Amino acid sequence: MATTVVKKLVVVFLYLALNSFLNLLNKWALGVYGFKFPIVMTVMHMTFSFLFLLPIMLIHPSYAGQHQPLLKAQWKGVALIGSFMAINIALNNASLVTMTLSLNQVIRASIPCFTGVFAIFVEKRYPTQLQGMGLAPISMGVMIAVFEGTKDSSHVGITLCVLASISNALMMTISGRVLTQKLDAVRLTFYTAPVSVIVLLPLALYYEWSAFQEFTMLHTHAVAGILIGGSCVALSYNMVHNLMIQLMSATTTCVLGNVKVILLLFLSSALFGDTRNWTMKLAGGCCLTLAGFFIYSWGSLARNQLPAASSTAFLNKITVPGSQPSSKEGDAGEPLLPVCKQPQAHASHASDGLQARDARVGVKPAPSSP
Repeated sequence: MATTVVKKLVVVFLYLALNSFLNLLNKWALGVYGFKFPIVMTVMHMTFSFLFLLPIMLIHPSYAGQHQPLLKAQWKGVALIGSFMAINIALNNASLVTMTLSLNQVIRASIPCFTGVFAIFVEKRYPTQLQGMGLAPISMGVMIAVFEGTKDSSHVGITLCVLASISNALMMTISGRVLTQKLDAVRLTFYTAPVSVIVLLPLALYYEWSAFQEFTMLHTHAVAGILIGGSCVALSYNMVHNLMIQLMSATTTCVLGNVKVILLLFLSSALFGDTRNWTMKLAGGCCLTLAGFFIYSWGSLARNQLPAASSTAFLNKITVPGSQPSSKEGDAGEPLLPVCKQPQAHASHASDGLQARDARVGVKPAPSSP
């Protein structure tokens, strides 16, 4: 139990750290440095992931020889995950052309709610009452904290961003369903990468390739560093992201993504001393998100304790004929497995039958001991 908790904490830390680092790296490359080719960047990331994992998948005994049966059973899920990932990236980048980044983040803060609803239908995973109550303030808090108005935003951009958020939620929930013991986080990263490349490559070639070639001629070393470094971080993040979904759930992973936004606001203020930009709206949104996260976490802890309590109550009702009293006692001082005493009538009838048989064959009964 302790090992499982430590493992989850390590995965959560890696997820938040890699997610934050990858976002900062992409924002610097796409915004500050001027590498304005997000689709090309994503295609390069996915291609690198596939090529890096290919030798491991072909040589390692844990993976080699299992690809055909796994893909035969899970090809629909793999195709949907890769496609929805590509659709999410393409539509989200397209939405930023006609809307502000602030409004984009507001809309994408609703992804945990979308994921929670889709998880009911895709994963057959129903949230508890507390978890459902926590999702709304988690999303609303981030929306309040980052919202800066709807200026310079069009209905087309808003629609594209909503569709991108829905695609992201579907990708997450389908990943939660197909991630089993055999199709693990590494395999899912390997299988979905070429699907995303196939979907995004035509868009990259049509919209960005010519400008990308011209930019590369002028900034060869910088472009190489951005693509190789970003690809390494993206590969690590994608595997940890899939592992998060496998260990936690798709909804919990989205919730942590929203909480990360609030934590980054706190960290930026603490590290850079930028407290002048903290308004009542921003502080209220952060507090609302953290309150929602507390409620959701409380509901998750209560949910994790229910199976253990139910199984213990069930075991305490089991009676095993002929069993001896257990040396362990429950909370109420009763045996964990109550003893069911054997009826004595069967033994008495068996003894009478033996005595009658001995009398017929002339065998004298053995003297009873005093």
